Amino acid sequence: MCGITGWISYRRDLTAHQESVDAMTETMSCRGPDARGTWVTPRAAFGHRRLAVIDLPGGAQPMEAGTDDGAVAMVYSGEAYNYVELREELRRRGHRFTTDSDTEVVLRGYLQWGEEVAEKLNGMYAFAIWDTRTEKLVMIRDRMGIKPFYFYETDDGLLFGSEPKAILANPLATAEVGPDGLREIFSFAKTPGAAVWEGMRELRPGHVAVLDRNGLREHAYWQLTATEHTDSRQETVAHVRELLEDIIARQLVADVPRCSLLSGGLDSSAMTALAAKQLGEHGETVRSFAVDFPGQAENFRAEDISPTQDTPFVHAVKDHVHSDHSDIVLDGAALSDPAVRRAAVGARDLPVGLGDRDNSLYLLFKAVREQSTVALSGESADEVFGGYPWFHDARREEEIFPWLAGLAPIDFRGTLSDDLADRLDLGTYLHDSYSSAVADAPLKDGENGLEKRMRQVCYLHLTRMVQSLLDRKDRMSMAVGLEVRVPFCDHRLVQYVFNTPWSLKTFDGREKSILREATRDLLPESVVQRKKSGYPGSFDPNYVAAIQSQAADLLSSGHAALDLCHREKLRAASVADGATITTGQRSQLERALDLAAWFDLHKPVIKLN
Repeated sequence: MCGITGWISYRRDLTAHQESVDAMTETMSCRGPDARGTWVTPRAAFGHRRLAVIDLPGGAQPMEAGTDDGAVAMVYSGEAYNYVELREELRRRGHRFTTDSDTEVVLRGYLQWGEEVAEKLNGMYAFAIWDTRTEKLVMIRDRMGIKPFYFYETDDGLLFGSEPKAILANPLATAEVGPDGLREIFSFAKTPGAAVWEGMRELRPGHVAVLDRNGLREHAYWQLTATEHTDSRQETVAHVRELLEDIIARQLVADVPRCSLLSGGLDSSAMTALAAKQLGEHGETVRSFAVDFPGQAENFRAEDISPTQDTPFVHAVKDHVHSDHSDIVLDGAALSDPAVRRAAVGARDLPVGLGDRDNSLYLLFKAVREQSTVALSGESADEVFGGYPWFHDARREEEIFPWLAGLAPIDFRGTLSDDLADRLDLGTYLHDSYSSAVADAPLKDGENGLEKRMRQVCYLHLTRMVQSLLDRKDRMSMAVGLEVRVPFCDHRLVQYVFNTPWSLKTFDGREKSILREATRDLLPESVVQRKKSGYPGSFDPNYVAAIQSQAADLLSSGHAALDLCHREKLRAASVADGATITTGQRSQLERALDLAAWFDLHKPVIKLN
């Protein structure tokens, strides 16, 4: 896992711009603490920061391969889980390897298959290849968008990076945010390809983009398709189990310590149990980590998305599978630390406003990194198998993204000034975004009624919501040099379950019926029967008191971020009774503080005209 960046110019001589390339590369140091490298030629310059996971001595980047017609160079971030099979196929075709890394497999795969190498890969990856033979740049991103890739067109080429901060470090890029950028920040419905910053775009999942002297073109090499599901319930459950066994086995491969992120929910528990089973066959014990908060049992308040506490279920699983477990306990002082907030906002390059949930995820990953380099996560199982409450109630019928039903646009007016809320018109933006997304959903001929609607709902989650969650996971983990793998995002599993009828996905009258049945033999009964519960928040009253105090200080400072905020509502939230403060008021405090951190770190130029 790594951080990558690059600069292509068809008119400048980039050998005279080493300082800028170095600056771009150093913004990725958190993503790759183990090594750095740059490759600079007149037309193309690459920068790389490495987190060594496979073939620790080899795999240095940027990596170059020579051909009779010229060199081909690559910077690569991610893991190709089928690299062993691909290496053997390439050897049979005459290729010779000098390392044991998956990086070289991908590079030589390009020499063999060109841009079609993307279709050969199973994994999470984002990479760029400069082909001196044709002076073209090839950019490829994995099917689900697990690894990020941003680019910015210039007057004679292009800048790219794993994160926006790499691009913004180049003098050709400007840190401007226009109305659509603000709409993306506050809408909680990520638009594929949008990057918030003016002039910047994100390479869409499952896409290839090619730049040459004729310009930039982009196309999809993979996307969800609607096909007939002919397997019986028993066959479906068995195939999902077979896929999960194979996926976990592939994603446990590493030359560094591995672990599992365990919440005590069905997803992470099934993943941990499968890892424990497979490692146990080799005499190893799975390590597991969970987040917790002091006084959580006393302070916990059940919510729609989080009806139960994690800890009792976490401990039931760790006892059941005999994992080497650690609880990472985070108190209010740590969660409210302004330095932690700055780190979390800086990691995401955005003031997303998830407050303690972002801060705690950052601190959890930081603590895990002290003992492991690779972690498995249950992220995205809810999107794949239909786990959220709104999959199963009337909200799924509303003409809006289901996870926002009942929230927009009133929720945003609690954060934004009335004038800005009116100018952004988030309600219309969300409606248009929703309509566009639904129109893209693939359907079978004659599909109608509930099955049609649920295919649309699943598609919205797999192409919109999951992108926000995967981006959050990647940024927070890579900010501390931790590689987090997401088994439930294997495209084979996603495509298969996407085409499973909704009646089969809910055959026992509950959420995630197929996953539950496929893994129930591995789990304690309490976890099998547990209802969906989201990533936990802290109910520590000290956290609320701290952010109220910080918001009061912000209000008295005249900070530039306040120009976007509803000051009167923010002031009311800062003095509200801590025992009765509403969820909305708490969110107002957290979003304002995140905005202030974002302004301090990135100094965005807001352009509303």
